[in-house]
Amino acid sequence: MFALPTESPAHGAREIVVNPADPTASPFGWHDTNGAAGAEYTYTRGNNVWAYDDRNDDNVGTVAESAQGGASLNFNFPFDPNGEPLDNLNAAITNLFYVNNMMHDITYRYGFDEQAGNFQQNNYGNGGAGDDPVQANAIDGFTNANQSLNNANFGTDPDGFPPRMQMFVWSRAGGQLVEIHAPAEVAGGYSATTASGWGAPVTAVPVTGDVVFVNDGTGQPTLGCNAPVNDVAGKIAMIDRGICPFGGEGLKAEGAGALARIICNNEKGVGTRGAGTAGGQVSIPVVMLKQTDCAQLRQFAANGLNVSLVLPPSPGPEFLDGDFDNGIIAHEYGHGISNRLTGGPNNTDCLFNGEQMGEGWSDFFTLITTVKPGDVADKNRGIGTYVLREPNNGTGIRRFPYSADLDVNPVTYNTVAESSGQHAIGQIWASVVWDLYWAMVEKYGFDADLKNTNS
Repeated sequence: MFALPTESPAHGAREIVVNPADPTASPFGWHDTNGAAGAEYTYTRGNNVWAYDDRNDDNVGTVAESAQGGASLNFNFPFDPNGEPLDNLNAAITNLFYVNNMMHDITYRYGFDEQAGNFQQNNYGNGGAGDDPVQANAIDGFTNANQSLNNANFGTDPDGFPPRMQMFVWSRAGGQLVEIHAPAEVAGGYSATTASGWGAPVTAVPVTGDVVFVNDGTGQPTLGCNAPVNDVAGKIAMIDRGICPFGGEGLKAEGAGALARIICNNEKGVGTRGAGTAGGQVSIPVVMLKQTDCAQLRQFAANGLNVSLVLPPSPGPEFLDGDFDNGIIAHEYGHGISNRLTGGPNNTDCLFNGEQMGEGWSDFFTLITTVKPGDVADKNRGIGTYVLREPNNGTGIRRFPYSADLDVNPVTYNTVAESSGQHAIGQIWASVVWDLYWAMVEKYGFDADLKNTNS
């Protein structure tokens, strides 16, 4: 789950040819499935992945829903940075196909091969179970009534059963979504993140009200685990992040008449909020503020704090397509790798506990596949910056950008004690292995060729 580009998409055409640069990993080309020279498909389907338009969320690909390259396999589709997702659909499907194949070929060289349980239709007699290329769903559910936004996921079954990568489009889900009108000493815009695929979106039409902290009548009243016993009707309910499911908290606040809900994070930075079992029923906006911002604002709750949740003016399209975010694709593919390798290719259920390291490994795949010559350990590397309309060195959807500079990314092993959830724990693990990566670069040098296993 991407709750997951560090690099912007290619602003121009990308051409895919029959034989990629790595004949060891894909000996008959990306479009082969029968193990003989010549492509079996002239669209975005082959031995390692089938990428297609799944806007209706039926999880079934067709030829018509794929990008077409013709007999020459020339997938030449322009990218319009101001276009909406459907305007760039063929380019998006092509990029999704391309990056999945690149992830296959790169990781094949480092041991994620047929016997390890990789994703191939034809295993060319090299062991393992075939018939499991990635089913890569572009703009998943975009036009479905139950539209999914601002996320991505990768479902991994045992070897021999095809995994599914679901790539969603992203609304203007980040930035200064909280506008404080009063009191004057804290007025201004504050950065926040929205819920992941549930709750009402924050739009250009402001939701405005006085802010009051929830009191649920328990020993920890501001967590909102139970229905509020104080008056939140017609107000924006502020809740401290705790142990209770986000969706259930939001539904209780909405049931008591709250206009919207602001979650105060209990750890540094901001994060995403999963729906839980009740999130799909929430119809008010839900945002999360940084711990430091809430510490400044909470004294004014029910004491003159007036807020709007509103999208700031922003150029560009209404939605950005995660299919152009190579960091997200690498992250999700990384889940397939860690799921197949941790318990072995036939036991893919080992990474579902709250303190597992799968999210960290997936962030690490994003980092190592987008590093460039000239990069240094202290460079800021955000995750999910493209879909959040941030520069590549922005914070992204993690608490901090990745960096060896502790002033930028202060997480240490001690941070585990104050962290909860797979993404928060995962960032700590990814920070560890990212520091190790740069220690190895310092000792052995850097090679931009990811296929050179001898460097």
